[in-house]
Amino acid sequence: MVIPDLKLISGRCTQYLSTKIADSYGQELTPVEVMQFSDGEFEPVIQESIRGSYVFCMQSTFAPADNLLELLLLIDAAKRASAGYIVAVMPYFGLARQDRKDKPRVAIGAKLVADMLTAAGAQRVMTMDLHSPQIQGFFNIPVDHLEADAIFTPYVKELNLDNLVFASPDVGGVKRARSYARQFNAELVICDKHRVKANEIESMRLIGDVTDKNVILTDDLIDTGGTLCTAANLIMEKGAKSVRALITHPVLSGKAYEKIEASALTELVVCDTIPLRQSSPKIKVLSVAQLFARAIRNAHEFKSINSLFINKK
Repeated sequence: MVIPDLKLISGRCTQYLSTKIADSYGQELTPVEVMQFSDGEFEPVIQESIRGSYVFCMQSTFAPADNLLELLLLIDAAKRASAGYIVAVMPYFGLARQDRKDKPRVAIGAKLVADMLTAAGAQRVMTMDLHSPQIQGFFNIPVDHLEADAIFTPYVKELNLDNLVFASPDVGGVKRARSYARQFNAELVICDKHRVKANEIESMRLIGDVTDKNVILTDDLIDTGGTLCTAANLIMEKGAKSVRALITHPVLSGKAYEKIEASALTELVVCDTIPLRQSSPKIKVLSVAQLFARAIRNAHEFKSINSLFINKK
């Protein structure tokens, strides 16, 4: 089988990560010039031929919405330049929290994004830790859903913590926390929260025992930090020795940094799918670059992606 040429293309907001992915892969990024108009409109222009190539368009789609639009324009440009195959690489899939109609007269944003990516010309999507894995079903094209435990698990092993317990900051994250608990043969506790409205918690209670335990909270993203910090403080109040958090996507909006630094968290470990707005002594960043580079290589060479996942019981 003849393997086509590979081209790595990056949007502007993910350039910091795409450069590391390209370095890990061993290939330079294909140059893209973005023409900027005075009214804010922009036009990405791919600077070399990609005809017949296997093209990976890389961009996380965190706010503002221009980041999503830029990815769509890059995909459309690649399609019109006669790319042989186009993959949308989205380390962070924005609007993933809008994955269902949970109240009247609301959009299902994640489905809309899936439709737009396909309409633009994406023939495959590669992403990490979707807010809801079922979002893969919104697509009629292949989706490679990478998981951050391939990065977090070795880090936790290096900590060599005793009396380890994994915790979910809400009921919706129980499956993820249970997966970690099984890997480490550890116990699981759950923080049951009652939310008044988006980003505001009315009450929280802990299900399980954390006395004299080293607790690790897990989740797919942290936004304002309210849920995570409330959970961490509650866990310490219940007698835990320490509490850490493994969170894939550091959205960190509003006063999140202040909440984290004032919380009982020993450390917050995140991935670089979204760039930090500021540094914090409590936040440690682990890079997904090598994992995505390996996934891109396997996809390009028509090999299995399954080898990149942690084996789970």
